Amino acid sequence: MNTAVEPSRKPITLHRLREMHAKGEKITMLTAYDATFARVVDEAGVDCILVGDSLGMIVQGHASTVPVSIDEMVYHTRCVARGNRHAWVVGDLPFGSYQENREQALRASVALMQAGAHMVKLEGGGWTAETVHFLTERGVPVCAHLGLTPQSVHALGGYRIQGRDEAGAQTLRKHAKALADAGAAMMVLELMPSNVARDVQADNPGVMTIGIGAGQGTAGQVLVLHDMLNITRGKLPRFVRNFAAEGGSVDEAIRRYVAAVKDGSFPDESVHAY
Repeated sequence: MNTAVEPSRKPITLHRLREMHAKGEKITMLTAYDATFARVVDEAGVDCILVGDSLGMIVQGHASTVPVSIDEMVYHTRCVARGNRHAWVVGDLPFGSYQENREQALRASVALMQAGAHMVKLEGGGWTAETVHFLTERGVPVCAHLGLTPQSVHALGGYRIQGRDEAGAQTLRKHAKALADAGAAMMVLELMPSNVARDVQADNPGVMTIGIGAGQGTAGQVLVLHDMLNITRGKLPRFVRNFAAEGGSVDEAIRRYVAAVKDGSFPDESVHAY
C-alpha cells in the first residue's frame, strides 16, 4: 500500500468539511495526543484529529476523563498542532473548564485555539446550548457531544448506551436541535442506537454528526487511535474494529480505517452498532 503523502492535499477547513457533508462524503476523525501520531494520522489522510480528553485514560492512566485539566489539554493540543499539516483539529474542553459560566468557557476555548485547535468540543445538552451560542457568536467553531458523555460517567451510572427508550431518544433529539440552532457545526454522537443517531442527523441536516458506536447514519466516524490499532489493553467496546489485524504498518492500518469509513463498510451495523 502506498503511504506517501498526497502532494495535492490541502489543509482541511470548516468550509471543506461542509462541502464534503453536502456531497455525502463521509468524514473521518481519529484521536491523537502528540506530534508524532498527529503527523502519522494526518499523512494517512484523516480529515479531522480529535485531541480528546480521553488522553486522561489513554496517556495518563486515569480511570476516567474527569481528572484532565485545561492546562494539560492545551499542552497536548500544542503538541498535535506541531505534528499536523492538513487535518482539522478539534480540542476537547475538559471537565470543569466550561461548566461554571460562559465566560469561563470562552477563556478555555481561547486557550485551546491559541494552542492550535481549529474547533472546540464540549459535552452535554440542555444548558450547554446557551454556551455554544455564546462561543459561536464570538467566532469559536463548536463541536457538541451527545449520548454517552464520558465527563458525566458518574452521573450516568457508567458507560451505558443512551436513548434506548422513547423518552431518552426524544431528549437526545431535543438537545441536538437546540445545539444545532445555537450554532454547533459538528456533533459527536456516542453510544446510542443507530436509529436515534440517524434521526438526529435527519433533524439537523446542516450539522456534521460524527458517530462512535452510533451506526452508519452519521456524517462521519471517530475512534480512539489506540483502540483501532489494538494497543489499548482490556476488553474493547463492540463498536471498535481492529484495523491493525490485517498486518502491515500503523500508516496502513489508518489508511484502511479511512477507506472503510469513506466506502461505508465501517461501521458494520450488524457488528459495531446498537
